[in-house]
Amino acid sequence: MFKEVSQLLVIDDETLNLELISSIFSEFPNIIVLTANNGFEAIELLKNHAIDLIVLDIRMPGINGIEVLNILKSNPSTAHIPVVVLSGDEQERKNALKMGANDFVAKPFDTEELKLRVINNLQLKKYNDLIKNINEILQKEVSKKTKELREALELSKEAEYEMIIKLGMISEFRDEETGQHIRRISHYARLLARLYGLSEQDQNYIFYAAPLHDVGKIGIPDKILKKPGSLTPEEFEIIKLHTTIGSKILESDPRFKTLKAGKIIAEQHHEKWDGSGYPKGLKGEEIHVFARIVAICDVFDAMTSDRVYRPAFLVEQAINIMKKISHIHFDPELFEIFINNLEAFINIKQTLKD
Repeated sequence: MFKEVSQLLVIDDETLNLELISSIFSEFPNIIVLTANNGFEAIELLKNHAIDLIVLDIRMPGINGIEVLNILKSNPSTAHIPVVVLSGDEQERKNALKMGANDFVAKPFDTEELKLRVINNLQLKKYNDLIKNINEILQKEVSKKTKELREALELSKEAEYEMIIKLGMISEFRDEETGQHIRRISHYARLLARLYGLSEQDQNYIFYAAPLHDVGKIGIPDKILKKPGSLTPEEFEIIKLHTTIGSKILESDPRFKTLKAGKIIAEQHHEKWDGSGYPKGLKGEEIHVFARIVAICDVFDAMTSDRVYRPAFLVEQAINIMKKISHIHFDPELFEIFINNLEAFINIKQTLKD
């Protein structure tokens, strides 16, 4: 599955867990597992090894997992390393995500779930590294050949868009959605941004970043994400974490504008105009315009598409429902523009059918 060797560091004070996790990845010849019995040992290992992902137990003697996480995220040389935390306490998991953890697995952990989450996060890191490398290579070429650079930039943007689509689909496939849904959101968002009067540059940012709005769903267990019935209050609280997880996944160097826009959208696309949304309860124009645009587009496409818990609504039914909740959910100016240009959005949906 992996073309290059990846190094996984497992930090846990229980020797049995270290042996078990090491055995989980023994079937992957291109994954090297390093282990540490405590945080101090792990920090020393990190000085001499290029680690691609860390599996971190929260409850350990000496310095606990939260303290280790704080040290990792405070150090520029280790802050970029994805961290999957292990904890049986929901509040501990939430605290870890707020401090920069990328994903979590509940303890006692299911070995198959841990394996899949580690592999998914390694894939995400490789996509992000690839995008970063492409941009760095292109920057070095600026001083060389102008014509070739223009061609390379065009190819890079196309490749970046396809990689972003694939990145979004990693989570969407688990949610019974398709790549066409991802592409529709992208085109809806650019159209609404243009109609609203955003600059061409911002239109491009939202076009490339919108597909990443639900990437955080990769961190939500299948039994909740694919549940056909109503969610319990506790399950809904876990679903809501996909905004925070998505934001953490997309943290990057501020120079990478598309990923910066994706981080904003992933975190804020469930905020509501009246302040009743999540995760931060932002209100009105406190919500970034990119997220306000994607919120309208995402609700429209979700309502007019089949879901595991219901069939698609007709467009007329969906619009009537959206109008009833618009004063709560949506930027009124953006929603009016959307309604006044509805035919153009319907054309996109018909062109990019599932």
